[in-house]
Amino acid sequence: MTDRDEPHETTAADGAADAATDGGTTAAGSTAADEATEPPERADDGAISAPTTGAEAVVAALEAAGVDTAFGVQGGAIMPVYDALYGSSVGHVTMAHEQGAAHAADAYGVVAGEPGVCMATSGPGATNLVTGIADADMDSDAMLALTGQVPTEFVGNDAFQETDTVGVTTPITKHNYFAGDADEVGETVGEAFALSSVGRPGPTLVDLPKDVTLGDTDREVGAPEAPAGTEPVPEANEEYVAAAAEAIEAAERPLCLFGGGVIKGGASAEARRFARELGIPVTTTMPGIGSFPEDDDLCLSWAGMHGTGYANMAISHTDCLIAVGTRFDDRLTGGIETFAPDAEVIHVDIDPAEISKNVHADYPLVGDAATVLDQLTAAVSEAPDAADWRDQCTAWREEYPMTYATPDDEPLKPQFVVEAFDEATDDDTIVTTGVGQHQMWAAQFWTYTEPRTWVSSHGLGTMGYGLPAAVGARVAADNAGDEDRDVVCFDGDGSFLMTLQELSVAVRENLDITVAVLNNEYIGMVRQWQDAFFEGRHMASEYGWMPEFDKLAEAFGAKGIAVDDYGEVADAVTEALEYDGPAVIDFHVDPQENVYPMVPSGGDNAQFALTEDQL
Repeated sequence: MTDRDEPHETTAADGAADAATDGGTTAAGSTAADEATEPPERADDGAISAPTTGAEAVVAALEAAGVDTAFGVQGGAIMPVYDALYGSSVGHVTMAHEQGAAHAADAYGVVAGEPGVCMATSGPGATNLVTGIADADMDSDAMLALTGQVPTEFVGNDAFQETDTVGVTTPITKHNYFAGDADEVGETVGEAFALSSVGRPGPTLVDLPKDVTLGDTDREVGAPEAPAGTEPVPEANEEYVAAAAEAIEAAERPLCLFGGGVIKGGASAEARRFARELGIPVTTTMPGIGSFPEDDDLCLSWAGMHGTGYANMAISHTDCLIAVGTRFDDRLTGGIETFAPDAEVIHVDIDPAEISKNVHADYPLVGDAATVLDQLTAAVSEAPDAADWRDQCTAWREEYPMTYATPDDEPLKPQFVVEAFDEATDDDTIVTTGVGQHQMWAAQFWTYTEPRTWVSSHGLGTMGYGLPAAVGARVAADNAGDEDRDVVCFDGDGSFLMTLQELSVAVRENLDITVAVLNNEYIGMVRQWQDAFFEGRHMASEYGWMPEFDKLAEAFGAKGIAVDDYGEVADAVTEALEYDGPAVIDFHVDPQENVYPMVPSGGDNAQFALTEDQL
């Protein structure tokens, strides 16, 4: 076991020790003991006014970027940065595990609309961030990771807690940096922060060798700036916009498909205006949930593998698909050859690499989602004649409703729990989830009307995301002055077990979150697939036993409640929501309940199954 609170040191055979351990001379010629006794000069608000070390420059860059909270875990190689953080205007939430820090920062960014920040030490600290960084990369979430690193003279020598963090994270970051100079590290951190949200968002990382953060500098740190040439052109080509507008006007069955890029681009208002002014039905991707209100008559909810039957029918029959901010991943499209087979495709995206990558775009519109939607709205001179099409979409909604049975002789249904929470909370409630069946039920049976209220792991599908995400979401809401806003985490028993240590953080920080564990004593989605495609062989998916999560919550210091039947649900939900602090409800739900509709992997979206025998 490695000890992440132990300062970095090399082996005795090297005859050298880390400067922070033995008070030796740093690369800049000062001693670690001197550094530790000279706190940075701070302004009245706690901000560093005159950095004297690389570590202080790092923190000054965060302050200049307006960062109010970072999530992380202390350790030897990152310790100088943490020391500079002491008393800073940047708050810090100490997480129980670095993966939790990355997920919390990710969710913070989703809710706040600005990059979240996570921190970890070298070696295992950095590698424990990897899952969360990869998750943010797949979902195009803006995030800055700061990792400690061994002193530059030891890099490549297999020093204690050394990992090639830049090499490991290159495939899963928008860009990463190895900081090599105390004079430049502040500018580097500022650039990484700015770059994470420019154009298509994504995670960036700065690796911070300890001699650099301990090194002397007198370089002032300014406002963060992205590298020159990285700011995309917001407007799409006018000729392409005009051609797309003509296609929309001529369409008989137009359909909007709003993806996560609509929310990340702050384009929800423009998307709503576009669809409503032109009378075009709307479906979303899972990351796009909340971009268009699901209680609007035009909304068909979200499409894909477990999307609504009526959304999938609309996609399968549209003759003009207006897709905005989506990468057309396989969970949305099923088989590419059967996806929207009759449609001309208008694809709006900030990233030109996504155009025609998976689905051919007849009208490629590269640009900012909000700007391009405004261009399209202005360019369409006459709304398409789509009255019959809207009636057809309404008929599909009535033909394939999202319902479930609640027989008296069967256990509590998880869908009922989701609906009970939805009914008891306001429209601005933030929902976080882990990954699995519970995630799908939370997406299907909650009515989302606002952007940035659905916080989940989509592309990477990371079990355990929900609880640390709830921590990050709660902090973001509190920092925005929304202390009365509810944060509800729906988790499965399997997902909850993966990161439940973060409950200690919620208790320590007195974070008002409610965790609903839909406990079926299975890795439920795996069990569902095994029943459907592996002749019911429940290899490694059936637990058969679970700890009593309500008692476990109480041991952590949280509110714990157990629920077994329908009559207990409403009171338990009210009690948990009214509790001022973290609460966990262990809902013992039907272990045999499955998620439907379901499109088999690579299948035709129009051929969705409503029962297992249809697969």
